Amino acid sequence: MKLSLVVPVYYEEEVIAQFILETSEALAQLGISYEIVFIDDGSTDNTVQIIKKQAKEDTRLKLIELSYNHGKQAALTAGITHAKGEYVLYMDPDLQDPPKEIARFIREIEKGYDLVFGVRKEKKDSFVNRIFSKIFWSVLRKFTGLQLPKGLAVMRIFNRRFADQFLRYKEQNRFIEGIFMHIGLRQTHIEIEQRPRFAGTSKFNFRKKMELAFNAIFDFSELPLKLALKMGVFFIIFGILILLAIVILKITIVDFQSGWPSIIGAMIISTGILLFFIGIAALYIGKIYKESKSRPLFSIKELTNIEDE
Repeated sequence: MKLSLVVPVYYEEEVIAQFILETSEALAQLGISYEIVFIDDGSTDNTVQIIKKQAKEDTRLKLIELSYNHGKQAALTAGITHAKGEYVLYMDPDLQDPPKEIARFIREIEKGYDLVFGVRKEKKDSFVNRIFSKIFWSVLRKFTGLQLPKGLAVMRIFNRRFADQFLRYKEQNRFIEGIFMHIGLRQTHIEIEQRPRFAGTSKFNFRKKMELAFNAIFDFSELPLKLALKMGVFFIIFGILILLAIVILKITIVDFQSGWPSIIGAMIISTGILLFFIGIAALYIGKIYKESKSRPLFSIKELTNIEDE
């Protein structure tokens, strides 16, 4: 049995050496064949140099250097594409999900599952980041309908069958968790301990989280379009009722004068609503245009300890 660890990295010079040390020690105790596939997503610090230096001494350390920053979703796809193991374990290098948990993931997936998610018992992070994470996952669950486990960790393991199914998904707008849930097959989750980040700060800030959340909504849900339709119908009915009310008031000889301000206000509101709906449609059209170009998901600059296929 061979295990492939897929680890996207981006400006991780402060943590990467410690990650390699702890992960290698944890894997050595298991006595299994393994490889660690790092995917650098356009870092310009010393992340690549540190990995390359250690990769010269240990060919089980492999590196995929992307030509520029493609985003974590594409980087992960590049890693899974080049992973050769019967099992593939995806994790971050920040050591919040400890390497010692790898053994538990292997034991669980060997029970016959295709995918095992990690779920954090307690998120070790600042109060603000915990609030942002709750907002992020709440938005995802509410608007995409995806039954994502609560407290989902980055760390997860899946078998070769699942990896091959994942690589069949070629869409440019990639929400990894959504694709994983869409693949289905036999899934479960285990609770894992989390610890504070070893060093540095997370690059996945609240803005990026919400950007990913909205991408997931547009990729896996027609809710915005349905909402636009419902609101359109609501305002049509509301407008008709207002017109009927004006006619009735005039018939009953009620003396009133709405004036220009109300007309201008109504025009501004209606224009804003119209632009909002057009914007929603434009987002979907933009994503369709992006998919229609069928560009490669990632561009590789250099490979280390990996044969170019």
